[in-house]
Amino acid sequence: MQPKTKEFNEASSVALEDEKIQANLLGLYGGFHQARLDASGATPNWAALQERGRAIKAHTIENLDIYLRMVEENVRRAGGKVFFAKDSDEATRYVTDLAQSKGVKTVVKSKSMVSEEMGLNERLEEAGIESVETDLGEYIIQLAGEAPFHIIAPAIHKSREDVSELFEDKLNAPHYTDIDDLTQEARRQLRQKFIAADMGITGANFVVAETGTLVLVTNEGNGRMCTSMPRIHVAITGMEKVVPSLEDMGIMLRLLIRSATGQRISSYVTTVTGPRLSDDEDGPEEFHLVIVDNGRSRLLADPQLREALYCLRCGACLNACPVYRKVGGHSYGWVYPGPIGAIVSPMLTNLSDAKDLPYASSLCGACKEACPVKINLPRMLLYLRHQLAEGKEYPEHKTSTARERIAMKAWRIAASTPFTMSIANKLGRLIQPLMPDGAQSGKSSSPLAAWTRYRAMPKLSARPFRKRWKM
Repeated sequence: MQPKTKEFNEASSVALEDEKIQANLLGLYGGFHQARLDASGATPNWAALQERGRAIKAHTIENLDIYLRMVEENVRRAGGKVFFAKDSDEATRYVTDLAQSKGVKTVVKSKSMVSEEMGLNERLEEAGIESVETDLGEYIIQLAGEAPFHIIAPAIHKSREDVSELFEDKLNAPHYTDIDDLTQEARRQLRQKFIAADMGITGANFVVAETGTLVLVTNEGNGRMCTSMPRIHVAITGMEKVVPSLEDMGIMLRLLIRSATGQRISSYVTTVTGPRLSDDEDGPEEFHLVIVDNGRSRLLADPQLREALYCLRCGACLNACPVYRKVGGHSYGWVYPGPIGAIVSPMLTNLSDAKDLPYASSLCGACKEACPVKINLPRMLLYLRHQLAEGKEYPEHKTSTARERIAMKAWRIAASTPFTMSIANKLGRLIQPLMPDGAQSGKSSSPLAAWTRYRAMPKLSARPFRKRWKM
């Protein structure tokens, strides 16, 4: 999908005014977020488990080249094929060329955020290949022609009535009002696609380096259908999804599932190692693993941002974030919303285009507290803000204006000593009568217009606090 990160301010304003979106977002905190709290509270030594998970991710990312080579060797040893894609164009080209060379007409897809990055459905459709999402939430947003709204629950912004109208319009289904009826309708539609499909495409929650095993976590069973029924299975994953061993995978599964949905274990945990063997009852004839960079090497190269690659894509930071819970996923303008999206999206797309995303945070720290591997999201958000203002590491993305830089330098000088602060206070009191003193409506040429549009400017005191304290 084409990034629309430039439109964050406008899109978030629209979301704030949308009563339906606001009503649907209300359930996040009492739903997924509370379920995570309950699950983590019921897990013995949860904090120690988090520390161990963080250590596994840190070790793997620091030695990523070694573990990626190990993945390649073991997938090939199991009879599969591995392709390393430097960007989304290379990845989509590999998949579409493979599908065309094998005469594939229909593809069934399990949920994959990386394939959303790539715009894979659109590329397959352009090549004359039908591509059908089989996760119910993804199926709904595909019919609606929208991007995911949430990492775990992509159609959380849709009401039951929205889905009913969508099924009527796109599938010629009756007007259902019951959720079970809607689910059964989707099941009937998708069963035909599973039977007809020649290729199944999935993402990967983890890839185990020591065995070349792909791990999928789902609650609907569609992932297992995509890996076992079609004759070709293509798995697409970001290069950061590697874990060293099966033992490590067990630890990461506990952290991921409890943090994502609050379950002890998902309904389906599927492991795939290569294509079908001669004595297997089912499985694909071919297995292809596409490992995608698409900007992740930029995160890896920056010591201040490398920690973002620890992310398990559990969505816990979204559920805890007061900003996401008001503006929703589409406001962020790309595949990854919320606090982690405010870090990852600018670096995977264009930092200066996404300059508003790092500021879409109150820095309350709720995201860091919710993260199962304790990613310090507020620190990285501050780092990106600093880069946008100062541009030392990324000068081409510097977005601060000369007026802003002069104002901040003046503030630094004014606040450096009691004497300069006193002088600044006196000057401020002289200037303040010329400035707006109440909330302003409409547009204003005032340099403080962004502040006074919604709030009154407080008056500077004639008697500083330190003088009052002496009395």
